[in-house]
Amino acid sequence: MSERKVLNKYYPPDFNPAKIPRLRLGKSRQIKVRLVAPFAMRCATCGQWIGKGTKFNARKELVPSESFHSIPIYRFYIRCQRCAAEITFKTDPENNNYVAEHGAQRNFEPWREQHELNEEEKKEEEES
Repeated sequence: MSERKVLNKYYPPDFNPAKIPRLRLGKSRQIKVRLVAPFAMRCATCGQWIGKGTKFNARKELVPSESFHSIPIYRFYIRCQRCAAEITFKTDPENNNYVAEHGAQRNFEPWREQHELNEEEKKEEEES
C-alpha cells in the first residue's frame, strides 16, 4: 500500500529536462469543448429543431480578424443530431449574445423583438 503514497519521484542522474520535446500550439488551433446550445435553432438541412440547452461536443476557434474592444470573438462548430450537418455560430460580445452563422436558423423569440422595440422607443424619446 505504501507505494501508492509516494511523494518523491526518482530522477536518474543523467536526466536532462531540456531534452524533452515541448508541444508547440498554434494560434489558429481548434479546441474540442463540451457546450450547451445558447439559443433554440433549426437545422437548415433537415429541419431538426435543436432546443436551447442541448449539449454538444464542439470545436472552438478564435476568429482571427475580429474582436470587439480587445475582447476575442470565438466561433463554434457543432453537428446536427439527425443529419450530421455542420452548424456554426460565433460570440457577439457587443450585444451579449451569439450569432448563427451557417447551417442553422435561429428560432423567433418574441421577447427579444419586444425588447428591441422598447430600446428604439427610448432612443426616439431621448432625441426629441
